Amino acid sequence: MFLRNKNILLLWLVFFSGKLFATFILIPMDESQKNHMKAYGISYWILQKDVDVDWLLNYRGGSFMFKDSKTFQSECTIRGVSFEVIPDAQATAILNEISNPELNADVVKLEKAPKIAVYSPKTKQPWDDAVTLVMTYAEIPYEVIYDDEIIQGKLPLYDWLHLHHEDFTGQYGKFYAMYKNAPWYQLQVKDLEETAKRLGFSKVSQLKLGVALKIRDFTAGGGFLFTMCSGTDSYDIALAAEGVDICESMFDGDPADPQAQKKLDYSKTFAFTDFTLNKNPLEYEFSNIDMTKVHERLPQETDVFTLFEFSAKWDPIPTMLTQDHDKVIKGFMGQSTDFNKALIKPDVVIMGENKSVGSARYIHGEFGKGQWTFYGGHDPEDYRHYVGDPPTDLNLYPNSTGYRLILNNILFPAARKKKQKT
Repeated sequence: MFLRNKNILLLWLVFFSGKLFATFILIPMDESQKNHMKAYGISYWILQKDVDVDWLLNYRGGSFMFKDSKTFQSECTIRGVSFEVIPDAQATAILNEISNPELNADVVKLEKAPKIAVYSPKTKQPWDDAVTLVMTYAEIPYEVIYDDEIIQGKLPLYDWLHLHHEDFTGQYGKFYAMYKNAPWYQLQVKDLEETAKRLGFSKVSQLKLGVALKIRDFTAGGGFLFTMCSGTDSYDIALAAEGVDICESMFDGDPADPQAQKKLDYSKTFAFTDFTLNKNPLEYEFSNIDMTKVHERLPQETDVFTLFEFSAKWDPIPTMLTQDHDKVIKGFMGQSTDFNKALIKPDVVIMGENKSVGSARYIHGEFGKGQWTFYGGHDPEDYRHYVGDPPTDLNLYPNSTGYRLILNNILFPAARKKKQKT
């Protein structure tokens, strides 16, 4: 009897010791982190294992915390991600510290790895686009879809969509003046014209509008949209120009509507209003939304933008999207580098601005039940990216503050079940 009771006592001690000495993994996201990019990939991978991740907003650069296991430790080590194994008491103390109403911090529970799609031509390589480049480096899985899949109604299969540096106006990126004789440009025109015809559209501009409207509906239904560079302003221009021909004859075979500017409907756009189209087909610019020309006059070393600080407890969404280990981010250019503040709708949240230019660099908003984020520029670690430039090697930039903003958006949908404060 004594031995039986002793064994029962030992079992209870083992059980409670497991509870008393439970441990957690803390992935710090401040300057102590060796590889910020791959840290996001670890968090995504943990979510794929059906394990929740606590995103500690404004705590050590927006750190991640989850239950400990030898498997998780091993994966962090393999990927070169800095981590700390902490006891339950320390994890509880961190959460208590964050809950202090006087501290601008909060905890968001990430619950499910979002299914990610990238709208991009199938011929593009991952390094042609900063988002696919960083997802590949961080080991975050994604699927490439293009016009066929979107017109066929496959967008609802995904939670998060990124728009490759696309021209939704049907003007082929306005590369005509510089690259009309380039084989890659001619092939792009040929492929898009064939796709438009196959899908029942008489013009590429009409195909791209059809795609833009499907993306609009995806967002309105609760999807998460992220885009950079020309995928931002050209998308809004296409929505505003629905039913209006803004393409000159070299793009679609007939002249643009001379009254096109007056016929734009700004109520249909996500972010911008009252903009003026650039009607010159030989100029590499869509409208006065973009402020690239101003940046061309700035010394590169002074071209930076600053992230705004938001209340983590009351504004969790912009707080999530601006998590970083520095609030001053190196600038970088693109076809659409940043946005004219005077042309941004009043309900849009400006999350990052270039004070010397007076422009918005990083903006966010809601559309229907969904969310969208526009981020100006082409590549956060390539100041002036030109056609044909070699790909950025992210092994050289594992702690890029500019790339972190992209990855914030990728994890953002995992928190969508969190009840937002009002």
